[in-house]
Parts: sequence; structure tokens; C-alpha cells
Amino acid sequence: MKKKVVVAMSGGVDSSTAAALLIKEGYEVIGIAMKFWNDEYYNTQKGGTCCSMDDVSDARRVADKLGIPFYVINLKEEFRNSVINYFVDEYLIGKTPNPCIPCNKVLKFDVLAKRAEQLGADYIATGHYAQKVRYQNGKYLLKRGKDAEKDQSYFLFNLTQKQLQRVLFPLGNYLKEEVRNHARTINLNVAEKNESQEICFIPDNNYPAFILKEKGAQFVKKGKIVNTAGKVLGDHNGIPFYTIGQRKGLKISSPTPLYVKQIDAARNLLIVGEKEEVKSRKFRIQNVNWFELPDKKKIHELVQIRYRHKPVLATVFLDNLKEAEIEFDEAQQAITPGQAAVIYHNDTVLGGGWIV
Repeated sequence: MKKKVVVAMSGGVDSSTAAALLIKEGYEVIGIAMKFWNDEYYNTQKGGTCCSMDDVSDARRVADKLGIPFYVINLKEEFRNSVINYFVDEYLIGKTPNPCIPCNKVLKFDVLAKRAEQLGADYIATGHYAQKVRYQNGKYLLKRGKDAEKDQSYFLFNLTQKQLQRVLFPLGNYLKEEVRNHARTINLNVAEKNESQEICFIPDNNYPAFILKEKGAQFVKKGKIVNTAGKVLGDHNGIPFYTIGQRKGLKISSPTPLYVKQIDAARNLLIVGEKEEVKSRKFRIQNVNWFELPDKKKIHELVQIRYRHKPVLATVFLDNLKEAEIEFDEAQQAITPGQAAVIYHNDTVLGGGWIV
């Protein structure tokens, strides 16, 4: 009897090809697109995201081409509660959130997985470039995808064993160009479709305008910009408009370029410094999730502190199962609260947590 799998279809080439590959492997495939916004919102979008109405239509056409059942589920309430509110609230307290991580964990690997169960599916599948490995002890581990440029294991560090057990990553052993070539070979309409670049709910990339619209100006207060010695250099427009390492938009005069070094939400201060001052070695992480719990209180492994950051060696000091202190061998630029720090042994994800 065929195993049944629900594929999260976003209308892009990756999830579309993932569905096609699973059919080729002999699975019974069902496509589901997740709708995150009201129709009025969709109608104002011009594409370039991963959840517009055009994307849902593309996913439907792919499903028709592949001859598989296709459903659209409305997750606008879950999306607002788990992603948008989180995104806005983090910025208001001076952090820089990564909304893709809770979107994956909560919506795809929790809510969608429950819908898949209702359809009698054995697995869910996504178009992530990551690999799942099962060890002899029955535990599942996460590894980087074959395509180093497209690897998305960073976004999946906080999945549980139960979630990992039920997910398939059909693209994990493929390069991006191989995925496109397969889509071309079977004449999928999305074979040449551009990748989404922005956060899906802010297609114009204007975070400040979005936050103001969501919360109102009363939550965004102007304050002072100071240097590391405490000297006032100018005014800022509100801490949600800035992130660690930012240079543009500060509107202060200085003989040398200045960057945001620290955001002090409690005092409503933006602290700036020269480029070398923005580098640091030590930081803490909380809410740590381990795929492979270390048997030592101190380990020396690769650590990645944002999606496009090249992993570098660091010492991880375990305080307990949920907290750790990390010290890089060499200082890194712009270690940012609100982002994830993911710990790797070679290409295998050991675990990760949130930078505080």
C-alpha cells in the first residue's frame, strides 16, 4: 500500500518539484496551500512573496498538471498569532526577529501536520533544502542540504523529534539547478519562476511602515543616539526601525562610519560605534532545542548566527538543557538579539537557540 504524503505547496518551483519527486518515488501525494491573508490583502500584492493569490493559483495549476488532489486551508488567524504578532512585538523590545522560523515550526510542522493526519497522511513534505537522517537508535537528526548556497537547515533548528519523524525533505539531496531542470523536464509552469526575496507579509520591505500600521505611532517613541562613551550624537525615530550592525538611516555626522552596536529598549537608546566596536565574541542563547544532546558541559563546534552567516568555530558552554553561553574563537560582526544561533557538527545540526 502506498504511503500518503501531504506537500506544503507555495506555488514556487521548490515545493512543486518536491511534489513531483514524491510521486516519482511512489507516494500518494496531496497538495495543500496555506492562505495567510484576507483576499483584500492579496489583491494589493504584486508578487515576489510566497503566499499571494497568484502563488496559490500557480500551486493549483501544478497540482492539476501532476494529477493530485489540491486543497487551500485558511490559516490567517494562526499566522497572525504565531508570526505577525511575534514579529512586531520583538521589534518593539529592540530585537530583530526571524519570522520564517516560527512560521515553519508552528504552521507547517504543527498546524499543517494535524490537517495531514485528518487526511490519513503518513507524512508531510516541504521544499526545504535540508536532509533528515535516522540513526540506529531511532533518533532523527537534521543535516544541511546538498546545495550549500540554498541550505535551509538553519530555519529548522527548533523542530521536535516527533515533527522531524513525520517530515520528508525531497530536495535535500539536490542542487537548485537540478530542481529547476527537473521542473523543466516535466513542463511545470513554475520552472522559471523567480524566488521570493522579502518577508511574505511585507512585500515592499518597509518594516517601519508595517509596524506603525500594526501598532500605531503611540508605541514607537523617538529617543537619543549615543556613542559607546555615552555622548549624545543625535535622535532616532524609534527603536523598532533599527537593527544591530545597521549603518544607513542613522542621520548623524561623524568623521568615521558608525553602526548600531546595541539597542537599549529600557532606556530607549540607540548605542552606536565604529565597525570594530560592533564586533563581539560572547553571547547567550535561550530556549535551546537539541537534536543531539552533548555529553559534555563544554563543546567546540561550528555556530551560525543568521541565515547568510558563514558558520565559524565557537565554544558552547551549557548552563542547562535550555540555556548556553557561546564564545566565538574570533569576534563576529553584529551578533543580534532575536536571531537564532544554530550549532553544527560538520553538516549535522546539534541544536540551537535564540540570541538574547
